[in-house]
Amino acid sequence: MRRVFATVAAMLIAGTATAYDGEVYVTCHLDPNGDNWLALKAAPDIGAQRLARLGPGTFLLTHEPEAVGVWREVSVIDTPDAFWPDAGPSGWVHTDYICYVDMTMR
Repeated sequence: MRRVFATVAAMLIAGTATAYDGEVYVTCHLDPNGDNWLALKAAPDIGAQRLARLGPGTFLLTHEPEAVGVWREVSVIDTPDAFWPDAGPSGWVHTDYICYVDMTMR
């Protein structure tokens, strides 16, 4: 019985040890003839407080592997190689205006 418990405990610990490192995105599909910025929101809601205006080409690091509806929780980063989640402001952005950056091609 101890061996079974130890095996199950080891599997649970191993399963929770995997951390999400984030993925890099960049603001895209902004309207240069319109506002030409993306709102960084305090919550995943169109009515949430706007924390910042993100211009074209702003790099973002995701916090979670999946979107919440049409929203992603992100942190602003200086470059696609800067994996420092505390580098800039954090909040939520609409997924229609961010594009994935494939870091394997770098």
